Amino acid sequence: MSEQSALLTRVQALIEALENSSIGEIELTEGGTHIKIIRASAVIPTVLAPAPSSVPDVPAMPLPLAGFMPAPAAHPAPGGRGRPAARPTESGVAVVSPLTGVYYHSSSPTTDPFVTLGDAVQAGQVVAIVEAMKVFNEVKSEVAGTVVTLPAKNGHLVQKGDPLVRIQPT
Repeated sequence: MSEQSALLTRVQALIEALENSSIGEIELTEGGTHIKIIRASAVIPTVLAPAPSSVPDVPAMPLPLAGFMPAPAAHPAPGGRGRPAARPTESGVAVVSPLTGVYYHSSSPTTDPFVTLGDAVQAGQVVAIVEAMKVFNEVKSEVAGTVVTLPAKNGHLVQKGDPLVRIQPT
């Protein structure tokens, strides 16, 4: 078996392993080869199929289409002008999850959260924990400032790069 065939077989095995797990992303670096596999979200891709010509008043029905991701939907602005609504500007610096796992705002269910809204935070201070594969990883702030939002929900799955805490630098 050639080296390339062996690599493709291993990649296929990783993809199958991801399909049957709750892991959303995996990265592998081996012998100068870097592979990153990201599982698609639980959104079921759809394609609009034309309505049968015998029933002209029936609108097009969405049909699942495996393997393709849908384009993001544009939501009309409240004024009804057909433009997407502007997202509110996020203030502060995001402290993001370094990996995919379960977010916790405290070290145990009986202790106080690491940070709450309005708390002063120092650079290097632990602000969260992300559990992955039974390992609890401390997440530290890289900036000093004040906590302005806590977008992650305690006990919920977060993906690598998801904001956990937003801090307004001082």
